[in-house]
Amino acid sequence: MANILLVGESWTVHSLHQKGFDTFTTTTYEEGSDLLRNAIEDKGHRLTYMPSHRVQYDFPKELDSLKEFDVVAVSDIGSNTFLLPDRTFVQGEKEVNKLKLIKEYVLDGGNFIMFGGYMAFSGINGSSRYGMTDIADVLPVECLNYDDSIEKPEGITPVVIESNHPIFEGISSEFPHFLGYNKTILREEAKEIATINEDPFIAYQTFGKGKSLVFTSDVAPHWGSKEFVTWKNYPLLWDNIIRFMTN
Repeated sequence: MANILLVGESWTVHSLHQKGFDTFTTTTYEEGSDLLRNAIEDKGHRLTYMPSHRVQYDFPKELDSLKEFDVVAVSDIGSNTFLLPDRTFVQGEKEVNKLKLIKEYVLDGGNFIMFGGYMAFSGINGSSRYGMTDIADVLPVECLNYDDSIEKPEGITPVVIESNHPIFEGISSEFPHFLGYNKTILREEAKEIATINEDPFIAYQTFGKGKSLVFTSDVAPHWGSKEFVTWKNYPLLWDNIIRFMTN
């Protein structure tokens, strides 16, 4: 059983309603983590979920605290959420660089996963910009310096390169289609085990004593299609990935 920290997969929607002469606004808070959380926990792993708005308060600020987790995974959350807490952005004070801390965590033996989405890698409009942070030093792919979101409304199906890899153990059927992904460039030293549109889909690399893996599409809608999130192998895939990362 692994101890996992999952960060991200939450957002707030602020809507403007126009009804003739009058307007009003509504705000809703949403999380997209349930499918992944349930799949991982159902396989017996322990998962701590940290939604995006809690990062500045709850994310560990010391390496020893971060090392309590076997795997740290970030999903659909931009780098600014880690780098610009209120203490820095509003109060103008120094604060721990949480992305640098993740890098130190990996080099010291931790395991890091980045999932895809609009706020992953370079991100939509290039606003996630992880390639300009310390995380770039511990990713098996290089981030683009512009918007890396590839939309595939017609659907696109990843291709497994190494079917006998432990990540695909017990998975006999092909991947369902996805509706998009983040375009990245595979590092020369990285190992790619699945590709999408000839770009990296699942890849990993060892850094120092630790390991880093990327899954360059969404773990939930919209890029994660209904066919993917209801796929019979959805829980097994994440279980295999977690076990591979911690072995």
